[in-house]
Amino acid sequence: MRRYILTGAPGAGKTSILRLLEARGYGVIEEAAIAVIARAHARGEAEPWTRASFRDEIVALQRSSQAAAAAVAADIQFFDRSPVCTYALARYLGYPVPASLSAEISRITRDQFYERHVFFIRNLGFCEPTAARRISFAESLVFERIHEDSYRGFGYQLVEIPAGGLAGRVSGIQRRIAELTGNQLPGAPGEPVRCDSERHPTRSAPHRTGCSAPPGAVERDEAVRGTGPDGPAMTPSP
Repeated sequence: MRRYILTGAPGAGKTSILRLLEARGYGVIEEAAIAVIARAHARGEAEPWTRASFRDEIVALQRSSQAAAAAVAADIQFFDRSPVCTYALARYLGYPVPASLSAEISRITRDQFYERHVFFIRNLGFCEPTAARRISFAESLVFERIHEDSYRGFGYQLVEIPAGGLAGRVSGIQRRIAELTGNQLPGAPGEPVRCDSERHPTRSAPHRTGCSAPPGAVERDEAVRGTGPDGPAMTPSP
């Protein structure tokens, strides 16, 4: 079984991509953060991301989703975000990385739970707010960059899916999957995809096992946001 992560900027069209991948027969595992936020809103909690236990709840749900994924009858599965995204969220909000998250990232790295190629869904040029996505487009770009730095810092190789039509983006993912697995998969010609090795042919990213921030990432992001660790708490999500 091959497990691929889909991640990227909030509002980049990730959910629509996952729905079409599911319709084409792939296994899809839903995002944990959205579920945690929805549960909190249902019980009247307006901003669950402001409490420390929010990250722990996401990690716990991600673990249970991983276990449930074993029962999904699909050789290829797509996960809507991963614990590395939860790490990026903690960094974005200026919160410390909880021990549960540090342990989870160490575990998925040690066990190679996810494929090293991660599909990075690029922004569409705007970000539409929702009840769970209270973030401006400018802020979503900062969050996008933190994700990019985090995944590369932990040794993942990004396969970029640029803005474009839904069918073309999904077909682009299918083409890349065919290249990675050696299988010939059906699908119309899609949007171009780029891999880290194509963008940075001399890059050799380390396979990180700890949870310290990639060098300089937090400082750069805070400079863009114009705030320090005590900056405004927002909840980016897809």
